[in-house]
Amino acid sequence: MYVMRGGGSGHFWGGMVVGALPDGRKAYEATADGSLSPVQGMDIEGPTAVMLSATKINHMEYAMTTLLNMKLMPTMVQTREGIKKVIALVKTFFDRGGWHVQFNMVDQKILIEAQKHPERYRNLIVRVGGYSAYFVDLTKEIQDDIISRTQHAI
Repeated sequence: MYVMRGGGSGHFWGGMVVGALPDGRKAYEATADGSLSPVQGMDIEGPTAVMLSATKINHMEYAMTTLLNMKLMPTMVQTREGIKKVIALVKTFFDRGGWHVQFNMVDQKILIEAQKHPERYRNLIVRVGGYSAYFVDLTKEIQDDIISRTQHAI
C-alpha cells in the first residue's frame, strides 16, 4: 500500500489531530483536500458555487499555492453541451483569477467497486491532493476520503 503522510495527503493525516470545525467537519476527520476545496460533502450548492467561492481570494497574494480539487461525474463530458459547460466552468475559474484546479472524473460507484476488487482496477488513476496515484495503491483511509468528496454534475 502507498502511504504518504503529509504533502498532497496531509489533509487526511493532519485531520486526525484536529477537533471539530464550524464548517461542519467532525473531529478527527480529514480536513479539506485542497487549500481551496470545500470540506468533503459540504459543497452542496453545485460546482459553480464552489468555483465562485474559491476565487474570492487573490491567488497571487498566496504565491500561487492555492489548490482546488473537484470531482465531476463522467457523464458531464459525454455530450457536446456537457463539454461546453465544463469548459465554461474552468474558464470562469481562471477568468476570476483562479490558479490551480484539478478534477477527478470517475464515478463513485467505480471507486467503491475498485476497493472491493482491486485486481480489476490496477490502472485506475485518481487525483489525491496535488498529486495523482493509482487508486488501489492508496490506503483505505485515503480511498475513503476520495470517495467521500462531493461528485458534481452540471
